[in-house]
Amino acid sequence: MYGLGAGATADLGTLELATRSVAQYAKTGAIIVEKSTVPCGTARMISDILQQMRPETSFEVLSNPEFLAEGTAVENLMYPDRILIGSAETAAGLQAATALKNVYGAWVSPARILTVNTFSSELTKLIANAMLAQRISSINAVSALCEELGADVQEVSRALGADSRLGPKFLNTSVGFGGSCFEKDILNLVWLAKSLYLYEVSDYWMGILKINQYQRERFAQAVMRKLNNTLYRKKVAIFGFAFKDGTNDTRNSIAVHIIADMAAELPQEIAVYDPGCAVEEIEEEVRRVINAKDKSHMSRVKVYSNWKDTVDGASAVCILTPWDQFRGLHASSSKVKPFTRDNLHTALTGSIGEGALSEMDIITLEKIKASLDEVTSEDPLERMVPSPACSKGCRECTVSVTEQSSDDIVDWNVVSQMMKQPSWVFDGRNIIDAAHLREMGFNVHSIGKGLTNN
Repeated sequence: MYGLGAGATADLGTLELATRSVAQYAKTGAIIVEKSTVPCGTARMISDILQQMRPETSFEVLSNPEFLAEGTAVENLMYPDRILIGSAETAAGLQAATALKNVYGAWVSPARILTVNTFSSELTKLIANAMLAQRISSINAVSALCEELGADVQEVSRALGADSRLGPKFLNTSVGFGGSCFEKDILNLVWLAKSLYLYEVSDYWMGILKINQYQRERFAQAVMRKLNNTLYRKKVAIFGFAFKDGTNDTRNSIAVHIIADMAAELPQEIAVYDPGCAVEEIEEEVRRVINAKDKSHMSRVKVYSNWKDTVDGASAVCILTPWDQFRGLHASSSKVKPFTRDNLHTALTGSIGEGALSEMDIITLEKIKASLDEVTSEDPLERMVPSPACSKGCRECTVSVTEQSSDDIVDWNVVSQMMKQPSWVFDGRNIIDAAHLREMGFNVHSIGKGLTNN
């Protein structure tokens, strides 16, 4: 890492090169739209470069950050909470914003399209991610209190979420947040505040990351305490590696940091299984993090392609990603109800309503047709151009995060027979029926559950 703010603020070198390329080839009057999460002032930087390289030409630069979540990106795009468009506060800038607004107007209500200046737009994107992370760290801090006081964090979360001023979202406790966005964007805010000499503001946002680190370390320490204060020569199974269920994204997963901490305790083996991630990608991310600490620990981590080999001979199972498969056979159910002829009318009238079909209406019809006709095509109305064939051995084709066979669903009865006794389950996501597992003979530690529950 290099440059001012290395390791915290974004490296805009590639964006600068791209801007110079745009300046070289863009037509006169082109509107340049900035989509990425970037530091405040980036739109101005782009505009300055364009002006320097093409002083005789007028370009308008807009900030239009995306607010997509992995696993639900298409739904977020088609049914957005809001569309944010930032522009220069000039006649030309407002005209450019109107042009982009008209594009979104094809499927988004004008009431959901907000126009602001570029600084507000860029800052809003950073703050949006930071405040979501703040909610997670807040409830995780509460979970530590619950464990010591005999409270149940799920009951606390439910009561808090019932307050209309707070709402229920992002109040599920966990081992912490991971992924490629939250930590990066908070560090960006920390650097921004420091560069403006706002040290108290910087410390505030940094506190969110400190709680996140504390939560994952606290979880790893709880595992060691329950296993007689040591992992030495013991096998620990890890269920879940993706930073979020419904994705195969392994980048900066919270699991990889917990695995690295545990590997340093000289266990016999850290066995890892994730139904949505390719074995090679998990190994690559684990290697990246562990090698930065101690390469010798990598030999203690083994990634499996099925849950049975993962738990065989283990003293403990740690659930780090809330995949439905981990809930068990008795709890497994599909999240999505297929359309039937009985609910077809409701689906049509409820989702489409009256009037001409919009693009979203057509997508709804595609779902209905695919369900009723029991076809496997993702394009039942045949509107799409066929995708080119993948190369041999394509990683994206080796794993599906949406399909689920009965072999993928964990059978906790089988797990209890394969594990060493006493067997422990550490639920870092509160997704299992702890009472049911205790009846089967497991010791269960649920994060954020007080002494009476653990």
